[in-house]
Amino acid sequence: MKKWVFCLVVLLLLGYGWTKWKTGISSLPDESLSGIEHGMKPDAPAQRDGFTIDVSEGMIYRGDLLLINKDHPVPDGIDAESEAVSLVRNPQLIDGFGVLDNRVLLSPRLAGKFSRMVKDAAQEGIAGFLISSGFRSEADQEELYRTLGAQIANPPGYSEHNVGLSMDIGSSQAEMSRAPEGKWLIDHSWKYGFVLRFPEDKTAITGVQFEPWHFRYVGLPHSAIMKEKNLVLEEYLAFLKDQQSVSTKVGEDRYHVFYYPVTRNSKIDVPVQGEYEISGNNQDGVIVTVRQSTGQGE
Repeated sequence: MKKWVFCLVVLLLLGYGWTKWKTGISSLPDESLSGIEHGMKPDAPAQRDGFTIDVSEGMIYRGDLLLINKDHPVPDGIDAESEAVSLVRNPQLIDGFGVLDNRVLLSPRLAGKFSRMVKDAAQEGIAGFLISSGFRSEADQEELYRTLGAQIANPPGYSEHNVGLSMDIGSSQAEMSRAPEGKWLIDHSWKYGFVLRFPEDKTAITGVQFEPWHFRYVGLPHSAIMKEKNLVLEEYLAFLKDQQSVSTKVGEDRYHVFYYPVTRNSKIDVPVQGEYEISGNNQDGVIVTVRQSTGQGE
């Protein structure tokens, strides 16, 4: 067994565990999430109140909201490996946290978002964050799967680590189920776009045992809505599909989230103006998220 695999096994057992907004979102106070409104998409003329987007079937399989699990494999054409870099070879990315293994790979984008989060935690005296795993190639996932088995690891091509959107986070203080870092992340990570991917009370839905170290980036306002409604990603995507549109306010920004089924290349009309991003769900459609700053579109 390779040394790095052995280390990763020990860490896991202990619990140590594409589109961008034009401007970043800073940390948010606890009371910053307003009530969530939802319902059918309004039939407003796009040319007057909103805008039109050209969409293709390929968009279903790109973005931060992709569902990756035993039933939904990593889509063809995903090249997360080209974006992932070695953290130890890029020490400028290691800011406010430690790295448990010199093989840890992470995209600079995700490293930056994580760094902003943990530096805010440090202001509250929580400063023992460690990363044990980020992006994994399918070869690395295969070795982990053979070593740990199906109860702990997903097969290659069926892990969020293969698309570079997840991290295994540990603590220098204790295992994550007991560490102050773990508690802080459960309470605050949603403000930065992260969610605990496999909670203890959702194992029947995710099909994965409780992993207090495994956090997934989904972005705002999705993390906020998931936190407010106690939804894991499987439930959240089903919720969006059922409601078709959801609106909420986080901090000073108001968000409108729309689900659109996609069966072929076409145009979709988004009924509100604002900065937007698109993500597929890796199933059957796309989610358009429109952000309106204070005073815009109100």
